[in-house]
Amino acid sequence: MGPASVIDTGDTAWVLGAAALVLFMTPGLALFYGGLVRSKNVLGTMMQAVAAIAIVSVVWLLAGYTLAFGPDVGGVIGGLAHVGFRGVGEVPHALAPTVPHTAFAAFQLMFAVITPALIAGAFAERVRFGGYVAFVALWSLLVYSPLAHWVWGGGFLGAAGIGALDFAGGTVVHISAGAAALAAALFVGKRRGYPRGNFAPHNVPMVVLGAGILWFGWFGFNAGSALGANGLASSALLATHLGAAGALIGWLVPERLRHGKATAIGGATGAVAGLVAITPAAGFVGPVAALAIGLIGGAVCFAAVELKARMGYDDSLDAVGVHMVGGLVGAVLTGVFASLLVNPAGADGGWLQVGRQAAAAGVTLAFSFGATWLILLVVDRLVGFRVTPESEEAGVDVAEHGESAYAFREHGRHATPPMAAMTEEELSELRERLVLEATARVLEAIDHDAGR
Repeated sequence: MGPASVIDTGDTAWVLGAAALVLFMTPGLALFYGGLVRSKNVLGTMMQAVAAIAIVSVVWLLAGYTLAFGPDVGGVIGGLAHVGFRGVGEVPHALAPTVPHTAFAAFQLMFAVITPALIAGAFAERVRFGGYVAFVALWSLLVYSPLAHWVWGGGFLGAAGIGALDFAGGTVVHISAGAAALAAALFVGKRRGYPRGNFAPHNVPMVVLGAGILWFGWFGFNAGSALGANGLASSALLATHLGAAGALIGWLVPERLRHGKATAIGGATGAVAGLVAITPAAGFVGPVAALAIGLIGGAVCFAAVELKARMGYDDSLDAVGVHMVGGLVGAVLTGVFASLLVNPAGADGGWLQVGRQAAAAGVTLAFSFGATWLILLVVDRLVGFRVTPESEEAGVDVAEHGESAYAFREHGRHATPPMAAMTEEELSELRERLVLEATARVLEAIDHDAGR
């Protein structure tokens, strides 16, 4: 029987569309992270996400894919049958029997792309671009690909091994990225002046827009993991949405109780935390359970972020508090709420399944943290990882990329150079204009109050 007789065009269209949605998440992450940093670091932060698309795509083609989904070798790694995408064509892979092998490989590539980009949130504003490039290439090959094989590719953690459930990447993507983020934050050290200086996000609307794109793309991330246009995909899509909605509420309620305000950044971060928490469970739980996972995930991630200062590490954009903690919550609660009525290929929740989930999470934490530390040691020794104090003070945009995100005013068709490149006369003119604008706003506020 030829390959055309087993390929389903509807399934193929959905998997290809889902792959595009997952790719769109990485630019969404660039906006989300870019808005959270100071203005002098926004381009460098966004470049880290964008660069991961190209770096990981090359690594995936050459060797990453075959190590993750090649023929199993002892439950530990994939064989080399698909080096350079050899044998990846129209004939389906066993894990996705109704779509072309190329569609499955492309879909899985987009997961591999965004995972190391998530780690960058932990060391934002203080690393060299060259060091980051080397780190992403090594981490994708040596950490992500083995983990993907252990859980999804026939390795010892998934269905062929201990039986841990991970529908769309709670362990493979989020716990692994979160553990790597913790290792990186500890290895790199705190930002200059942290936590005493002003590290407030420079563009909150950008953060909200990025979170919205992530929410949208996450439907491909989770529902696409059904690998077909079917009832399981629709169930996973609904669970994904309810998990995010529940976590937004689960974050904002304790934030309002503790700080007296429900913030836009809190809502955006809470939604992402819910998407993280529901990811391993999306294809195994019903709507009510998905909402519960979201509510719990949002509240627990809020508490984790609140505790960050007491823990003494500088996780710049809360990659640890959202992805590691949210992934752990989701993995464990998958063991609580999973139901064979939702997915006959899964398991029913109970203490045994919770134990399996905890074991997989523990292995992932230990492996990702340890391997990340070793990779950082090698990269730092070979090319250097952290920027100099002078570059950090100036901002990575100018120091690493030679450009600035924002111009203060326009001279005809040419934008004013960044402040670091201004003459004394231009700086004096800028200061005078800013003082006049601030004075005008104060006078306007006084007149408004007097007229009440």
